[in-house]
Amino acid sequence: MISIGGVIGAGLFVGSSTAVAAAGPAVLVSFLLAALLVVLVMQMLGEMAVAQPDTGSFSTYADRALGRWAGFSIGWLYWWFYILVIPIEAIAAGEVIGALTSVPSWIPALAMIAVLAGSNLLAVRNYGEFEYWFALLKVVAIIAFLVLGALAIFGLLPGSDTHGISNLWEHGGFAPKGTMAIVAGLLTAMFSFQGSEIVTIAAAESEEPRKNIKKAVRAVVWRLGLFYIGSIFVVVALVPWNADGLADGSYQAALDLMNIPGAGLIMDVVLVVAVSSCLNSAIYTASRMAFSLARRGDAPAAFAATSRAGVPRNAVVASTVIGVAAVIANYLLPSVFTYLIASSGAIALMMYLVIALTQYATRRKGGQPAEVRMWGFPYLTLATIAFIAGVLVLMAVLPGHRLELWLTLGLAAVLVVVGLVRQRRLGGRTGAPGGETAEAGERTAAPAG
Repeated sequence: MISIGGVIGAGLFVGSSTAVAAAGPAVLVSFLLAALLVVLVMQMLGEMAVAQPDTGSFSTYADRALGRWAGFSIGWLYWWFYILVIPIEAIAAGEVIGALTSVPSWIPALAMIAVLAGSNLLAVRNYGEFEYWFALLKVVAIIAFLVLGALAIFGLLPGSDTHGISNLWEHGGFAPKGTMAIVAGLLTAMFSFQGSEIVTIAAAESEEPRKNIKKAVRAVVWRLGLFYIGSIFVVVALVPWNADGLADGSYQAALDLMNIPGAGLIMDVVLVVAVSSCLNSAIYTASRMAFSLARRGDAPAAFAATSRAGVPRNAVVASTVIGVAAVIANYLLPSVFTYLIASSGAIALMMYLVIALTQYATRRKGGQPAEVRMWGFPYLTLATIAFIAGVLVLMAVLPGHRLELWLTLGLAAVLVVVGLVRQRRLGGRTGAPGGETAEAGERTAAPAG
């Protein structure tokens, strides 16, 4: 359920409408390309994670294969990304709950953080339990949407105002805004898939990490195909890409045309569940990356301390406190908050790039994959690296994404310099612990032995 729920957030239920508006029905191509990239990256990450499960995941593998500077840089970038996910999701939940209850939105936003941070502090099992139920509700919602959408498309849904798939080519054709619009849609679609890698972090704390990672990597293919591509197909088939209703969210626009009673309230509930799930995962993921960095000597040592239950409480508290500060900044200094969010805009792509480079370097150094292998190595790995590099170049060219790219590159440059200095002072030694994730020690975040 973590592997399924990690990707399904507000980006699918609401944010996908931005991609639809940018590319029209051709957004299906955008999502197919984005899904293909994530499937390839997850196969590479799965190869390394099955061979050596670790709560630091790709950051630890980069440390070993590329150098301490690489693990340090991408680890802190990733931590920063999820630190900012905390306020984004909390604010979204606060606005929905506030509108339903007529209370100031900052109250439910902070309350949501407090509840989920508290559960994360008690035991990693709590994170798993919350995420299981959150993911289950999201899966039920998506399956119900797909079933209703299929009935509407075939004209079998009573009361529906639309049927068929003519919207795929009417209103200006399949690609009404041209080929470059597909690229613009690709950038939005790509960031919607962020979260797949969380399962390799969480699996390191499960009872059978190698078995669970293998299952999760296989699940990526069908979940991306069914949930994302299927949902977007239903939306663009039933809703004209230039319809005014898309501004309220792609799912709600489709449900409104199906004349589903209470569509607005249904989507509010689903959205709260979705953002709560992402918030839960953000607190967990940020704390585990801070924990992993601390164990490698690249973060304050206090972050590596664990409770008797194996929870890195200091890392959870520190990550949550900074997330809360960002929530407060959103209400007091919105312009500053906007720049903070923009600074994480290209981190997902950088993470994918580091994973591909790490897998390539690991195999070139003689590292043998375990039970999961990257297909078509080295050709597909190199093609993935080239594709990601091309997307980064497009971000620099296309308006609307330049600020995100340059702020993220600036932050990355600072971290790389600091990482290189640290590596030089330490004589090039890797910070990644070796052999610490033996089967007996993988159940909690506590250091094994």
